[in-house]
Amino acid sequence: MDSDEHKRVLDPEHDTAALKALTHPLRIRLLGLLRQDGPATASELATRTGESSASASYHLRVLAKYGFISEAEHRDGRERRWRALHTVTSWSNESMESSPAGRAFVSLARRRQIEHLETSLARHEADMTAGRLGQEWVEPSGISDLMPRLTARSLTELWDAVARKLEELTARDADDPSAQQVVLFTAGLPLAPHERDDTGREDAS
Repeated sequence: MDSDEHKRVLDPEHDTAALKALTHPLRIRLLGLLRQDGPATASELATRTGESSASASYHLRVLAKYGFISEAEHRDGRERRWRALHTVTSWSNESMESSPAGRAFVSLARRRQIEHLETSLARHEADMTAGRLGQEWVEPSGISDLMPRLTARSLTELWDAVARKLEELTARDADDPSAQQVVLFTAGLPLAPHERDDTGREDAS
């Protein structure tokens, strides 16, 4: 799992410019690709995202300016390669809620994560169909949509328990050659009950 040095913690009070820089769909996508697939050039990332090399290069420089990525290596006469400086970006939801920029960032980041889920599902299915993953991955792979009733305290406790267990298992499997990169999505989104109007009809807004 990630140590503090591999985690970028965003603070809306002190990281206003960095937040604004990251509140851009392509920059979030570029950063995600560098974290998932490793160092790459602007041209390589442009091909993966369907953008021009010039556009990818510009947005990579912005990410570098605010400390999300850096040059991976120097190659004389060759295009520079970029690498992510952290494996995860985190923040306090409560702190983000206190500013418009923070709220906008969290909303965009969550929607980008949903897009990442769709992309990862398609890639997983293609890898299984093509035989790039062994049969041992068939049973444990999947998505669940459980809907338990929990208090805010219990939901916080659940997040902490998942984080601890993931750290334990990641450390255990670090040197196992059979380990594969797993895209793990977790969501805990409380929903208020539907309100009813005077006619007894539910308001689904």
